[in-house]
Amino acid sequence: MVTLTLLHPQASTPVQKWHFPIQSTILIGRSPDNDVVLNDPLVSRHHLELRVITAKSGNRWQIVNQGSNGTYINGVLVSREWLPENALIRLAREGPLLKFQINPVSRPTPSPIPQTPEGNFCSHQGNPPGNLFCIHCGQPLVVQRLIRHYQVLRTLGQGGMGTTYLAWDKIAQIEVRPSLLVLKEMNSDMMQIPKAQELFEREARTLKALKHSGIPQYYDFFVEGGKKYLAMELIHGQDLEQRVLTSGPVTPREAIDWMIQTCYILEYIHSCSPPLIHRDIKPANLLLRHRDNQIFVLDFGAVKEIGTLPGTRIGAEGYSAPEQDRGIPVTQSDLYAIGPTLIFLLTGKPPLKFWNKRGSLYRFDLSGVSTIAPPLRQTIDRVCEPNVCDRYQTAKELSHALAACL
Repeated sequence: MVTLTLLHPQASTPVQKWHFPIQSTILIGRSPDNDVVLNDPLVSRHHLELRVITAKSGNRWQIVNQGSNGTYINGVLVSREWLPENALIRLAREGPLLKFQINPVSRPTPSPIPQTPEGNFCSHQGNPPGNLFCIHCGQPLVVQRLIRHYQVLRTLGQGGMGTTYLAWDKIAQIEVRPSLLVLKEMNSDMMQIPKAQELFEREARTLKALKHSGIPQYYDFFVEGGKKYLAMELIHGQDLEQRVLTSGPVTPREAIDWMIQTCYILEYIHSCSPPLIHRDIKPANLLLRHRDNQIFVLDFGAVKEIGTLPGTRIGAEGYSAPEQDRGIPVTQSDLYAIGPTLIFLLTGKPPLKFWNKRGSLYRFDLSGVSTIAPPLRQTIDRVCEPNVCDRYQTAKELSHALAACL
């Protein structure tokens, strides 16, 4: 279990504590959709993330700065760094101070739901440890919860907006769709925030309307016990952020191929009527399927129809275009995010590390990165032009430019 303690700026005494018994990603910032919300003007809307990284030697926590004013560990400015026990994390040079602690916690094994016609799972003996399904009859071995006709088998992840579960749909065979799926549950505290409810429902509506091989398929949306749920297709894979964090930078050929695939998906959503803008293209929202290296675009809660009134600023710092930061995104804003995504994939470093003043404007500066060939560097430069009219105008145009870099 991780405990984060907000310390008094002068006395260093505890002011507030947050406990995270099972969470693998902890979001910290000023926006209400974070796990730890700090209302301080020095704190960015999405300032930093704490993530569990699984390695052979065991799980380790890593901090990733996304704040424009920086993040410090024990007084040292960092962009991405391992977190030692009892580390002091300061958001901005004079901002809030958090203490990071790992507390061992014993996790009881969930008790199986008593076998009933509603439960519909077996208790056969002789199944290997860790199996989700019986080798004799194929039914779930342990069901943690029953939500309508969805049997929750395992928690996949937990974030600021909701918790995702691996679930088994008892009636899927009747409706001719896969029985194993992802069930996303909106967190109770988020149910009290109208904007959070709007984003959750928007993701469900968008997924229901979209039909593309690179977008998870929508199955169901419902309210149960005062909570909102979204059922969608399960994709066996790893997001590109975790891929780089666990395995290091990828080859230019891999990065270009994945971004060309992303362009195909963006071309589809940009051609909808009215056109849709994803607004949150980044490595963590691009999933690579294990079996065929196909890219899937995730998280459609921030999608916006083009031509609608300016809204709140949504997007990851370092990946969002200037006009998107002003609340007026266009389809080319999604294309802009391909540039910093390529930078992260090829260097393993946050894109903002390469954000420098070039001439009269701040831009990504890759002049010192020898591993990025000049043609690809020029493509990244163009897609990240500050002015929309100077960028590639369509996803198809960008995909052709990327293909020419192979």
